[in-house]
Amino acid sequence: MIKNLKIGAAPMLACLSLASCTTPDPTVYAGLASASQLQPNTEDKTGRVPYRYRTNVNWSQYNRIIVDPVTVYRGPDNQFGKVSEKDRIFLANYMQEQFAEQLKTRFAVVSTPAPATLRLHLTLTGAKSTTAVLGTVTRIDVAGGLYNTVQAARGREGSMTGSVNSAVEIYDAASNRLLSSYVTKQYPNAMNIGASFTAMDASMVGVRKGADALLAELK
Repeated sequence: MIKNLKIGAAPMLACLSLASCTTPDPTVYAGLASASQLQPNTEDKTGRVPYRYRTNVNWSQYNRIIVDPVTVYRGPDNQFGKVSEKDRIFLANYMQEQFAEQLKTRFAVVSTPAPATLRLHLTLTGAKSTTAVLGTVTRIDVAGGLYNTVQAARGREGSMTGSVNSAVEIYDAASNRLLSSYVTKQYPNAMNIGASFTAMDASMVGVRKGADALLAELK
């Protein structure tokens, strides 16, 4: 027990004093097509969707969707940190797959603009990989466990774990009119030990949670 406390105390103190264990929150990325329309999202209390633009739209009038290839954001304000190009491409491909699979449960996924059709453009704008070993240790030792238990109760990000930042832009496919856009940060529950074993596990959970959130919004 004492050994575990020694392992966990140092990283936890670093987290609490320097906030270095979490990914920066999304910004209004200057290179997004909808950047000029994004506004602070006062309805969001979680920090997961800090900026949003939306119009008054009845989603039930749409039954088809085009899912554009996911873009990896290249602007200087990206938030990838030390995530490699290989991992960025991996996450973009995984995002393409997961969002398309989820949306198939609500829409016919098509490739041609037409009435009653949406077009979804996803941009991967940032990510953070899970810190090897410490990501798991800080969920099972006393010091890290206490911190992450509190974070889990608040719906906030855990220590030493990964996350993913992205932008979602939804258009009427026939008119190319922007209907909704937002930037979001997604991550696992702070006590999700299973998402802490490999570098990309937590980011992949974040991708799936982002797909779930979008599907819920469009229902």
